[in-house]
Amino acid sequence: MTKLAFTTAMSLLAMAATTQAETLRFAYAQNATPTVEAMQKFGELVAEKTNGAVTVTFFPDGQLGGERELVEMVQGGLLDMTKVSGGLMESFSPIYGVFSMPYLFNDEAHFYAAMDTPAVVDPIYSSTEGSGMVALTYYNSGARSFYTKDKPIMSVEDLKGLKIRVLQSPTLITMVEMLGAAPIAMSQAEVYTSIQQGVLDGAENNEFAITIARHGEVAKEYSYDMHSRIPDVVLISTATLNRLSEEYRAAVQEAARESTEFHKGVWGASVEAARKQSEDDFGVTFHYPDVAQFQAAVAPMYDALKDEPEKYAIFEAIRDVAGSQM
Repeated sequence: MTKLAFTTAMSLLAMAATTQAETLRFAYAQNATPTVEAMQKFGELVAEKTNGAVTVTFFPDGQLGGERELVEMVQGGLLDMTKVSGGLMESFSPIYGVFSMPYLFNDEAHFYAAMDTPAVVDPIYSSTEGSGMVALTYYNSGARSFYTKDKPIMSVEDLKGLKIRVLQSPTLITMVEMLGAAPIAMSQAEVYTSIQQGVLDGAENNEFAITIARHGEVAKEYSYDMHSRIPDVVLISTATLNRLSEEYRAAVQEAARESTEFHKGVWGASVEAARKQSEDDFGVTFHYPDVAQFQAAVAPMYDALKDEPEKYAIFEAIRDVAGSQM
């Protein structure tokens, strides 16, 4: 963030902080409609549950910076809350890396079941408490797949040598390397021009990257290899939690969980709408490769995970949830 941008951000935050003693300042980067709606629902629920004593002021669409900068501001107590990708959080707490493991979840039902299991998420959510923040809840961010400028990815061989944007996640970087591509970690805001100018051959994300970020204008081939389902997480500063009374803290935590349930209800229809818009408005073609060879190529990552006991315990808990669904 530039010095001018930082100064502007601090001025906006100061104005919000002086408006009301219990105003929560919640900033986020550009997001798909259902997630924006869920965050707004969170704000409504907080006000409702506290009879207006606690309100939420939003700073949307990267107004205060990108996801990494927003996490750092929450971490430092300069911002109360943010919503970011769980993939990015790996660089703040390594245990988050388990979410970026390829083909971790069998499907969306398994994803929801695991993410709603305290034994799975609580150790991850609390892992950053010592550095000034914790997670309150999650939102579905869909299945991540590869999309490219002009070449469908139908096999692992098709990825060889391609420059692919990934989140700033060591696990995702390793995955893309094992698939034979060259991973390039960068912020979402840089992807469009990087594909347009040939710096990137493509990226990996959900369908909303095609529409909300308008990547469909520069990338026309979307291949459903569905290599990961990385949740978004809602973070809150521990300084903010400590500032709130026990009653208001409970209200904020309850509102966060209820906003996740709201998000589940609107997510599916929004994904279908994004896919249709991708085809109709952007001329994107969707492909369905056989994922078995992708799974085989990244299988060694799970053998390596055994060397990281904390992550491996979470992985086993997630797989146990899958077993209980059968």
